[in-house]
Amino acid sequence: MTSLPLIPVDPDARGRRPALPPRHLADLDLPGRQALVAELGEPAFRAKQVSNHYFGRLVRDPALMTDLPATARERLAGTLLPTLLTPVRELACDDGATRKALWRLHDGSLVESVLMGYPDRVTVCISSQAGCGMACPFCATGQAGLTRNLSTAEIVDQAVYLAGVAASGVVAGSPPRLSHVVFMGMGEPLANYSRVVAAIRRLVAPAPEGLGLSQRHITVSTVGLVPAIRRLASEDLSVTLALSLHAPDDELRDELVPVNQRWKVSEVLDAAWDYATTTGRRVSIEYAMIKDVNDQPWRADLLGRLLAGKLAHVNLIPLNPTPGSRWDASPKPVEREFVRRLRDAGVSTTVRDTRGREIDGACGQLAAAEDRDTEAPGEERRDRA
Repeated sequence: MTSLPLIPVDPDARGRRPALPPRHLADLDLPGRQALVAELGEPAFRAKQVSNHYFGRLVRDPALMTDLPATARERLAGTLLPTLLTPVRELACDDGATRKALWRLHDGSLVESVLMGYPDRVTVCISSQAGCGMACPFCATGQAGLTRNLSTAEIVDQAVYLAGVAASGVVAGSPPRLSHVVFMGMGEPLANYSRVVAAIRRLVAPAPEGLGLSQRHITVSTVGLVPAIRRLASEDLSVTLALSLHAPDDELRDELVPVNQRWKVSEVLDAAWDYATTTGRRVSIEYAMIKDVNDQPWRADLLGRLLAGKLAHVNLIPLNPTPGSRWDASPKPVEREFVRRLRDAGVSTTVRDTRGREIDGACGQLAAAEDRDTEAPGEERRDRA
């Protein structure tokens, strides 16, 4: 594992009242950017030029924008490309194939992103909120609570930054182009619905409007906000829906995923099947394997009965325990038996390739570690990695 340099941060920033982040070109469609450029007294086509640098060339340094007049570069970049994410800590493991970034936002909030390189693709996992209000007890982000929603540009900028990392060639053995984005970082994406959908549209629009990714390579995770799932099905998008189920029965899911107290398993699955029917996209059922909690054979059988014959795939996730948590990962023999029972029921099932355990890889762990460090002002700062 490689630990990259720490950047000093302001420990008092967390106590300040949140303010709106600076307006960024990724918050706007191309006509909106052109209008903003016109307010500066510049020709509207300058907006397309700057957008091409940001989305097409993954460049944000005005000095490299040589097609812009030297006298206008700083002003255009300062207006259209304000700094949204300040690196606090970047860690790498798996021979550089997994890279996790912790960002401080303009108001002191912390968010995380992860880049994962594979032989055939590069995937980034991005955050949609600072913290999370869903209160799932086994999740580090859920334990921290919700700070605020991210802006469209704060979401998009994570992907663009890590696309630049991939393009630099530092992820050995992987293609130099970002191809997949998963909304599985901090936060509940569908609780920040309008900004997440706007971010998706930026990610899939071709440059200079956006990053030019395939809709089918975008995955949106949710704990099961039924009205938002149904709304997403009407957006004419072909993104994959990932449902964080974690239990097939209401009694346990009420505890593991508290939103289940509002929308029960049957309601959530009905909304998921309607999404699959409308979009033609297979639903990914996310299921964290938690020792002696949700990994019993009878729960595998129940899950198999609920999913049999549906357009669904189960993604079993070996739990990455958070420090001090009472939750732990299921033993491998238990995990294998769970997989066997689901497959015997005719349900497509895989076990997620776990990455980044040695770099606080689970969602929210790096931010929690940063909080613990900054809460001890009298102690010397330590890199926990």
